[in-house]
Amino acid sequence: MPATYKRFDDEPYLGQCDATVIAVNPEGIELDETVCYARSGGQAGDAGTITLADGRVLPLTDTIYADDRQRILHVLDGDITLQVGDRVTVAIDWPRRHRLMRLHTCLHLLGSLVPAPVTGCSISPDSARIDFDLPESTLEKADLTDRLNALIDTRIDIAVNGITPEELAAQPDLVRTVGAAPPAGTSKIRIIEIPGVDRQPCGGTHVANTGEIGPVVITKIEKKSRTNRRVVVTFA
Repeated sequence: MPATYKRFDDEPYLGQCDATVIAVNPEGIELDETVCYARSGGQAGDAGTITLADGRVLPLTDTIYADDRQRILHVLDGDITLQVGDRVTVAIDWPRRHRLMRLHTCLHLLGSLVPAPVTGCSISPDSARIDFDLPESTLEKADLTDRLNALIDTRIDIAVNGITPEELAAQPDLVRTVGAAPPAGTSKIRIIEIPGVDRQPCGGTHVANTGEIGPVVITKIEKKSRTNRRVVVTFA
Protein backbone atom coordinates (compact mmCIF):
# COMPACT_ATOMS: atom_id res chain seq x y z
CA MET A 1 0.00 0.00 0.00
CA PRO A 2 1.49 3.38 -0.99
CA ALA A 3 2.21 6.08 1.59
CA THR A 4 -0.43 8.76 2.08
CA TYR A 5 0.45 12.04 0.37
CA LYS A 6 0.61 14.49 3.29
CA ARG A 7 -0.57 17.84 1.96
CA PHE A 8 -0.02 19.47 5.36
CA ASP A 9 3.77 19.13 5.06
CA ASP A 10 3.95 21.81 2.38
CA GLU A 11 0.55 23.49 2.81
CA PRO A 12 -0.25 23.77 6.55
CA TYR A 13 -2.88 26.45 5.84
CA LEU A 14 -4.80 24.30 3.34
CA GLY A 15 -8.17 23.55 4.92
CA GLN A 16 -9.52 20.83 2.66
CA CYS A 17 -8.76 18.65 -0.35
CA ASP A 18 -10.43 16.08 -2.56
CA ALA A 19 -9.22 12.51 -2.19
CA THR A 20 -9.93 8.90 -3.11
CA VAL A 21 -10.62 6.15 -0.57
CA ILE A 22 -7.93 3.49 -0.98
CA ALA A 23 -8.71 1.26 2.03
CA VAL A 24 -11.38 0.85 4.68
CA ASN A 25 -10.17 -0.57 8.01
CA PRO A 26 -11.85 -1.00 11.40
CA GLU A 27 -9.48 1.65 12.76
CA GLY A 28 -10.27 4.19 10.05
CA ILE A 29 -10.25 4.91 6.34
CA GLU A 30 -7.19 5.53 4.21
CA LEU A 31 -7.10 8.20 1.51
CA ASP A 32 -4.59 8.66 -1.27
CA GLU A 33 -3.93 12.19 0.07
CA THR A 34 -5.01 14.29 3.02
CA VAL A 35 -4.79 17.69 4.69
CA CYS A 36 -5.16 16.04 8.11
CA TYR A 37 -2.14 15.86 10.39
CA ALA A 38 -1.83 12.45 12.02
CA ARG A 39 -1.23 12.37 15.77
CA SER A 40 2.54 12.23 16.36
CA GLY A 41 5.48 14.06 17.88
CA GLY A 42 3.30 15.15 20.77
CA GLN A 43 0.84 17.02 18.54
CA ALA A 44 -2.81 15.94 18.54
CA GLY A 45 -4.26 14.59 15.32
CA ASP A 46 -6.67 16.66 13.27
CA ALA A 47 -10.45 16.45 13.47
CA GLY A 48 -12.98 17.70 10.93
CA THR A 49 -15.34 16.21 8.35
CA ILE A 50 -15.39 13.91 5.35
CA THR A 51 -18.03 14.79 2.75
CA LEU A 52 -19.25 12.09 0.36
CA ALA A 53 -20.15 12.61 -3.29
CA ASP A 54 -23.87 12.46 -2.40
CA GLY A 55 -23.49 15.32 0.08
CA ARG A 56 -23.49 13.29 3.29
CA VAL A 57 -21.08 14.63 5.91
CA LEU A 58 -19.28 12.25 8.26
CA PRO A 59 -17.65 13.57 11.46
CA LEU A 60 -13.90 12.97 11.56
CA THR A 61 -12.87 12.58 15.20
CA ASP A 62 -9.14 11.85 14.95
CA THR A 63 -6.30 11.23 12.53
CA ILE A 64 -3.64 8.62 13.33
CA TYR A 65 -0.82 6.72 11.66
CA ALA A 66 -1.09 3.10 10.63
CA ASP A 67 1.50 0.71 12.06
CA ASP A 68 3.93 1.31 9.19
CA ARG A 69 3.99 5.08 9.96
CA GLN A 70 3.59 5.74 6.23
CA ARG A 71 -0.19 5.53 5.86
CA ILE A 72 -2.71 7.78 7.63
CA LEU A 73 -6.00 6.56 9.09
CA HIS A 74 -9.01 8.85 9.36
CA VAL A 75 -11.15 7.88 12.35
CA LEU A 76 -14.88 8.41 11.76
CA ASP A 77 -17.72 8.72 14.24
CA GLY A 78 -20.32 6.02 13.61
CA ASP A 79 -20.66 3.34 10.95
CA ILE A 80 -18.23 3.48 8.05
CA THR A 81 -20.27 3.65 4.82
CA LEU A 82 -17.38 4.30 2.47
CA GLN A 83 -15.95 1.95 -0.14
CA VAL A 84 -12.62 1.79 -1.94
CA GLY A 85 -12.69 4.11 -4.93
CA ASP A 86 -15.16 6.61 -3.44
CA ARG A 87 -14.29 10.26 -4.00
CA VAL A 88 -14.58 12.44 -0.92
CA THR A 89 -13.66 15.86 0.38
CA VAL A 90 -11.71 15.86 3.63
CA ALA A 91 -11.75 19.10 5.65
CA ILE A 92 -10.07 19.98 8.93
CA ASP A 93 -11.56 21.84 11.87
CA TRP A 94 -9.53 24.92 11.03
CA PRO A 95 -9.85 26.89 14.31
CA ARG A 96 -8.70 23.79 16.21
CA ARG A 97 -5.79 23.16 13.82
CA HIS A 98 -4.68 26.79 13.97
CA ARG A 99 -4.51 26.65 17.75
CA LEU A 100 -2.36 23.52 17.49
CA MET A 101 -0.08 25.27 15.00
CA ARG A 102 0.28 28.29 17.26
CA LEU A 103 1.06 26.21 20.36
CA HIS A 104 3.47 23.90 18.54
CA THR A 105 5.44 26.88 17.28
CA CYS A 106 5.29 28.36 20.77
CA LEU A 107 7.00 25.26 22.18
CA HIS A 108 9.90 25.79 19.77
CA LEU A 109 10.32 29.29 21.18
CA LEU A 110 9.96 28.07 24.75
CA GLY A 111 12.57 25.38 24.16
CA SER A 112 15.01 28.01 22.93
CA LEU A 113 14.70 29.88 26.24
CA VAL A 114 15.58 26.90 28.44
CA PRO A 115 19.16 25.61 28.03
CA ALA A 116 18.39 21.94 28.68
CA PRO A 117 17.58 18.84 26.60
CA VAL A 118 13.89 18.22 25.87
CA THR A 119 12.52 14.88 27.10
CA GLY A 120 8.98 15.13 25.75
CA CYS A 121 6.05 17.33 24.84
CA SER A 122 2.31 17.29 24.31
CA ILE A 123 0.22 19.73 22.27
CA SER A 124 -3.56 19.97 22.52
CA PRO A 125 -5.79 22.72 21.11
CA ASP A 126 -5.95 24.59 24.42
CA SER A 127 -2.60 24.04 26.11
CA ALA A 128 0.81 22.50 25.58
CA ARG A 129 3.57 21.21 27.79
CA ILE A 130 7.26 20.57 27.33
CA ASP A 131 9.53 18.54 29.61
CA PHE A 132 13.17 19.40 30.22
CA ASP A 133 16.04 17.36 31.60
CA LEU A 134 16.67 19.89 34.33
CA PRO A 135 17.83 18.57 37.74
CA GLU A 136 17.56 21.93 39.48
CA SER A 137 14.81 24.31 38.46
CA THR A 138 15.90 27.85 37.75
CA LEU A 139 12.63 28.67 36.00
CA GLU A 140 10.02 31.14 37.22
CA LYS A 141 6.57 31.46 35.67
CA ALA A 142 6.29 35.25 35.39
CA ASP A 143 9.83 35.71 34.07
CA LEU A 144 9.49 32.91 31.53
CA THR A 145 6.10 34.25 30.42
CA ASP A 146 7.58 37.71 29.84
CA ARG A 147 10.55 36.41 27.88
CA LEU A 148 8.36 34.10 25.80
CA ASN A 149 5.91 36.85 24.85
CA ALA A 150 8.80 39.17 23.99
CA LEU A 151 10.14 36.53 21.61
CA ILE A 152 6.69 36.04 20.06
CA ASP A 153 6.44 39.80 19.52
CA THR A 154 9.64 39.84 17.45
CA ARG A 155 7.43 38.56 14.60
CA ILE A 156 10.00 36.30 12.96
CA ASP A 157 9.10 34.50 9.73
CA ILE A 158 9.41 30.72 10.02
CA ALA A 159 11.07 28.64 7.30
CA VAL A 160 10.60 24.98 6.41
CA ASN A 161 13.60 23.26 4.83
CA GLY A 162 14.99 19.79 4.45
CA ILE A 163 18.26 17.95 4.95
CA THR A 164 19.45 14.40 4.34
CA PRO A 165 19.95 11.86 7.13
CA GLU A 166 23.69 12.15 6.49
CA GLU A 167 23.59 15.92 6.96
CA LEU A 168 21.64 15.50 10.19
CA ALA A 169 24.13 12.92 11.46
CA ALA A 170 26.86 15.51 10.95
CA GLN A 171 24.87 18.03 13.02
CA PRO A 172 23.65 16.04 16.04
CA ASP A 173 23.02 19.21 18.06
CA LEU A 174 20.02 19.94 15.82
CA VAL A 175 18.08 17.21 17.63
CA ARG A 176 16.82 18.80 20.87
CA THR A 177 14.58 15.95 22.02
CA VAL A 178 16.28 13.08 23.83
CA GLY A 179 15.80 9.77 22.00
CA ALA A 180 14.13 11.34 18.96
CA ALA A 181 14.95 9.93 15.55
CA PRO A 182 13.65 10.66 12.03
CA PRO A 183 11.33 8.08 10.42
CA ALA A 184 13.21 5.07 9.09
CA GLY A 185 13.79 4.97 5.35
CA THR A 186 13.27 8.67 4.74
CA SER A 187 15.57 10.43 2.27
CA LYS A 188 14.73 13.95 3.40
CA ILE A 189 14.24 15.21 6.95
CA ARG A 190 11.99 18.19 7.55
CA ILE A 191 13.66 21.10 9.35
CA ILE A 192 11.77 23.94 11.04
CA GLU A 193 13.84 27.10 11.33
CA ILE A 194 13.05 30.23 13.31
CA PRO A 195 16.07 32.31 12.26
CA GLY A 196 18.28 33.31 15.15
CA VAL A 197 16.11 31.37 17.61
CA ASP A 198 15.65 27.68 16.81
CA ARG A 199 16.43 25.12 14.11
CA GLN A 200 15.52 21.46 14.50
CA PRO A 201 13.89 18.45 12.81
CA CYS A 202 10.10 18.51 13.24
CA GLY A 203 7.19 16.97 11.38
CA GLY A 204 4.47 19.10 12.99
CA THR A 205 2.43 21.99 11.63
CA HIS A 206 3.51 25.55 12.40
CA VAL A 207 2.42 29.12 11.81
CA ALA A 208 4.23 31.29 9.26
CA ASN A 209 5.32 34.01 11.70
CA THR A 210 5.88 34.00 15.46
CA GLY A 211 3.55 36.97 15.90
CA GLU A 212 0.66 34.74 14.83
CA ILE A 213 0.97 32.81 18.11
CA GLY A 214 -0.46 35.69 20.11
CA PRO A 215 -0.11 36.30 23.87
CA VAL A 216 0.52 33.25 26.02
CA VAL A 217 1.04 32.52 29.70
CA ILE A 218 3.06 29.88 31.57
CA THR A 219 0.49 28.33 33.89
CA LYS A 220 2.61 25.71 35.63
CA ILE A 221 6.20 24.65 36.22
CA GLU A 222 6.36 21.35 38.07
CA LYS A 223 8.88 18.73 39.08
CA LYS A 224 7.99 15.39 37.47
CA SER A 225 11.07 13.50 38.61
CA ARG A 226 14.51 14.13 40.04
CA THR A 227 15.78 15.33 36.66
CA ASN A 228 12.60 16.41 34.90
CA ARG A 229 10.80 19.78 34.92
CA ARG A 230 7.50 20.24 33.07
CA VAL A 231 6.43 23.64 31.75
CA VAL A 232 2.79 24.17 30.74
CA VAL A 233 1.73 27.04 28.45
CA THR A 234 -1.66 28.21 27.22
CA PHE A 235 -3.19 31.20 25.47
CA ALA A 236 -3.52 34.34 27.59
